[in-house]
Amino acid sequence: MTAFPDFRSPRWAALSALLTTSVLLTACGSGSGGSGDGSGKPTSGGTLTFAVGSDAGCVDPQQVGSNESIYSVRQIVDSLTDQDPETGKIVPWLAKSWDINSDATQFTFHLRPGVTFSDGSKLTSQVVKDNFDAVPRLGALGTLAQGYLSSVKSTTAVDPLTVKVTFKEPNAQFLQATSTHSLGIESSASVQKTPQQKCSDGVVGTGPFVLKQYVQNQSITLAKRTGYDWGSSLWTKKGEAYLDKLVFKVVPEAGVRAGSLQSGQVDAISSVGKANEAALKGGQVTLLRRANPGVVFGLGINNSRPVLKDVKVRQAILAAVDRKQIADTVFPTGTKPATSVLAHTTPDYTDLSADLAFDAAKAKSLLDDAGWKAGSDGIRAKGGKKLSLVISWFPNAATNQPALELVQQQLKAVGIDVTLKQNQVSQFATTLQGGDFDLVWGNVTRADPDILRSSFSSKLANFYRLPASSLDTALSGQAATTDTAKRKQLVDEAQKLIVQNAYNVPVVELQTQLAVTKRVHGLAFDSGSRIQLHDTWIG
Repeated sequence: MTAFPDFRSPRWAALSALLTTSVLLTACGSGSGGSGDGSGKPTSGGTLTFAVGSDAGCVDPQQVGSNESIYSVRQIVDSLTDQDPETGKIVPWLAKSWDINSDATQFTFHLRPGVTFSDGSKLTSQVVKDNFDAVPRLGALGTLAQGYLSSVKSTTAVDPLTVKVTFKEPNAQFLQATSTHSLGIESSASVQKTPQQKCSDGVVGTGPFVLKQYVQNQSITLAKRTGYDWGSSLWTKKGEAYLDKLVFKVVPEAGVRAGSLQSGQVDAISSVGKANEAALKGGQVTLLRRANPGVVFGLGINNSRPVLKDVKVRQAILAAVDRKQIADTVFPTGTKPATSVLAHTTPDYTDLSADLAFDAAKAKSLLDDAGWKAGSDGIRAKGGKKLSLVISWFPNAATNQPALELVQQQLKAVGIDVTLKQNQVSQFATTLQGGDFDLVWGNVTRADPDILRSSFSSKLANFYRLPASSLDTALSGQAATTDTAKRKQLVDEAQKLIVQNAYNVPVVELQTQLAVTKRVHGLAFDSGSRIQLHDTWIG
């Protein structure tokens, strides 16, 4: 790992520790997080074919939120920094070093010289400024990037290779944000396109691979960037990537993906289904697993719906869900039931398992207290109206439908009638933005607890229509403080407020599980449990 100057005070050294995350990583038949058996010398060339379960309908890294699409588009762009998945430490990438002022309102990045985009244009401080200035115009699909840059006052090109980002208030989370794909740096020409054009046509980045073809709902094809020489300080190989070509095929059925891997039609697959684990273990296949940090899989509640404005109804839903049954029945081996709105691998996670205990009797009592009485068919009603809710979901993971069918059964057992409504993956953001939903199934991955502010602050996008409350104070406070103990206290408070008020119904922690053939080596997870393919080779 390349060393870099540390311009931070001891207080900022402590803050760096705050950005760490422990990880849960196991690999059946492989080493510590990489793929293959580790034998042989790395060789250049070849094509890696990767079968994914869905397509988000967008190939702009700044707008993509679905893991299945992030796997491919992440390879197109580099970020100012990177985050070590083992320690959580923020390390150099496009920025060789940085300075942060004492109250975390000003971040100055010193860029590496000689970096170019695949269209030949140079990386300069002005390009970084153009990227950050354009983020507010991304619209519905750019909410993660927008959250990271909320309260920004200005971005200044100090000189050709120095860029300064100034915030109106302390913003402790921003350094980690610069390591994410959502703030991946794109060329000035790409930045000038409309968000819709970037989604359909793709973008020009400085990354180790270049987008060659995108056929929506079918495939994404990338080619090696010749002359690439500015990889993350975490990467083993210097210079260009090993692989010549990457092909991501969209194969929605988990069983078909598994069969394609076993037959040699593809080299790797995403979202390995529980039913396919046994068949894939051993032989010529390696299973890779890593728990995702961030907001767990659960039910996002539209808190403005008349029925769901009642905290007792929301709390009843929370109590009626048997998380362990869902995790054990539907999800891959090792998946943990949710014990907070944050996954246990997220910094400053708080164990709230007592608040999330399955208790059908409690759920029924809460509904009784709220005036919902069971009818002859077992479904509750009040004022002549049945207690019926719709859960919107998207087929971006094979586990979604069976998990929700269990949720549907569990809620019916306490008198809540649930309809499951499937939408296209590309409709996820617009569904949230439009607000035409009761509950929506999803998760958000980020290795920093500020993801709670992005998801639940009434001052930001507020897709879940939360009312202004003391939760906003806690969320704003944790983003502003440079005191690690105080931030932990505020993140703890925010988790408790979300769970105890049932603003969200946490269900299970997302565990990324991939399968690769034995000829694939060096396929590794990044800090967000997505993949980085620069060091990957076939042999």
